Amino acid sequence: MDIAPEELQFLTVSDMLKESTSIPKLSPRTFYLITLTLIFPLSFAILAHSLFTHPLLNQIQDPYGSHSSQWTKLLAFQFFYLIFLFAFSLLSTAAVVFTVASLYTSKPVSFSNTLSAIPSVFKRLFITYLWVSLTMVVYNVIFLCFLVLLIVAIDTQNPVLFVFSVIVVFVLFLVVHVYITALWHLASVVSVLEPIYGFAAMKKSYELLKGKIGLAFFMVFGYLVVCAAINGVFGSVVVHGWDYGVFTRVVVGGFLVGVLVIVNLVGLLVQSVFYYVCKSYHHEGIDKSALHDHLGGYLGEYVPLKSSIQMENLDI
Repeated sequence: MDIAPEELQFLTVSDMLKESTSIPKLSPRTFYLITLTLIFPLSFAILAHSLFTHPLLNQIQDPYGSHSSQWTKLLAFQFFYLIFLFAFSLLSTAAVVFTVASLYTSKPVSFSNTLSAIPSVFKRLFITYLWVSLTMVVYNVIFLCFLVLLIVAIDTQNPVLFVFSVIVVFVLFLVVHVYITALWHLASVVSVLEPIYGFAAMKKSYELLKGKIGLAFFMVFGYLVVCAAINGVFGSVVVHGWDYGVFTRVVVGGFLVGVLVIVNLVGLLVQSVFYYVCKSYHHEGIDKSALHDHLGGYLGEYVPLKSSIQMENLDI
């Protein structure tokens, strides 16, 4: 990013997309390997998931079949799928955030360096993810309570309770869910680039989002809509589109996997750029030499005691 730190706060969504898509050009081999080994398997698994679960669900819904073995297969598949999704999501985040930060601090970038840093970064991201998961559990419990309240309102034909429940469910699903997602993504970057993680990273993410919530909401909501559209087309054409023929389904499926790979890569890059935008907005300077040393710590390099990445407020 050739933009002055104090000017980053003025970047719009289109500006961030432009900056993000230009980053891989600085180290094409590294980002190609990250995409091939981490982001592609993640994207493929997200779309291919329904290809494996759909036949099992059809067998379970068959009133004349034995369902115990199908339920076992489905639950086992779901368990390993979630583990795979969780692992590759964190690995992709760690790899992209670390590589972008290395480029930002003019640190030598290579795929081997990124792989070497991942184990240390992964632990920090994992702890942050646990705190996010705890937040999501609380959110889901509240969401479920109001969903039950909505069902009760429909059953009792209470118009006031119905309208109230619909509004709360809508706000919880659209606004709160998107906000928690934005909080999580920004906290992931904080966990990699600053000497904090877990609840402290979430708290820092909450502070950084102030003043940029609208921008974060627009980007996260846009990302979720695009992903939902890709999944919808994949489901209707590849999973359920028996009338399209095998060749068409394979071509469309491959194309959609490629599109999702690009969307996920750009999303991770935007996530990193957005962190610097938020830091600039709050006039918090990033000591590049300290960040350089901090990143070196993931690689086992010597880290001076003074390299505690002071993100002090700048009087601008």
